[in-house]
Amino acid sequence: MMDAPTAEIEIDEALAARLVAEQHPDLAAPVRLVANGWDNAMLRLGDDHLIRMPRRLLAARLVEHELRWLPELARHSPVALPVPVRAGAPSAAYPFVWSIGPWFDGVAGVELEPAARREAAPALAAFVASLQREAPADAPANPYRGVPLVERDPVVGPRIASGVLDGVADRAALERVWRAALAAPRWAGSPVWLHGDLHPGNLLLERAGGPLAAVLDFGDVTAGDPATDLAAAWLCFDAVGRERFRAGLPAFSDADWVRARGWALAVGSAIVETVGVTGAMGRLGALALAELVSG
Repeated sequence: MMDAPTAEIEIDEALAARLVAEQHPDLAAPVRLVANGWDNAMLRLGDDHLIRMPRRLLAARLVEHELRWLPELARHSPVALPVPVRAGAPSAAYPFVWSIGPWFDGVAGVELEPAARREAAPALAAFVASLQREAPADAPANPYRGVPLVERDPVVGPRIASGVLDGVADRAALERVWRAALAAPRWAGSPVWLHGDLHPGNLLLERAGGPLAAVLDFGDVTAGDPATDLAAAWLCFDAVGRERFRAGLPAFSDADWVRARGWALAVGSAIVETVGVTGAMGRLGALALAELVSG
């Protein structure tokens, strides 16, 4: 299996360089493809910038959310965020809005073992705490993140029962985690800002085993249940890192953390179902499910 969904729009270096030359000629520089992510292609532009271009129709609006909201969210963040410096417009050559943001040096969290991400836990907790303020009414809606978990049960429940996760984690244990999360009291507070996709693929560390350098990819930014982002405890860390992360977020209740396990199961299982367990993303999903059943 591939390590991300199949692209619907083929993006290469020549296309990105052409768009920059046409729309932002003052930033023209050599372009190098660095990754095809779940939703976007990322291309390095010279030494200082990164181009983000949606590669799937489903993700076309996500760059627009980043352009609108990241400048505001970054004002409160103790961690570097990829605030766009330019917006790219659709054209005859490419149908979606795209963006140019800063390039950050570092090591992608998804390329590291969970133990090598432990040092990032306190700073990630500080980021989550700074982000989770009451969101405005016009915050982006997202049917897959921040909603009551019961709304995800028609997808996640059958996914567990189907056996697609067998061999990755014990099915009965995953069912217990999911049932407990569904039974936990719902979030009763106002919707708060959420990153929406806090997993190691969206974390940049200064070096292997080092501190957090930046939090990336705000395409899923939304508002709702804070447990959505608390799921990073299992998606990103082993037991030691998880305790460090939780220690930085003391205000949340046991019910919040129970729902967070459910959100980690929803995300981890979706990754495994989509791309299997090979490659960096597949391994991320498999490790998260293993962490869920072990603690």
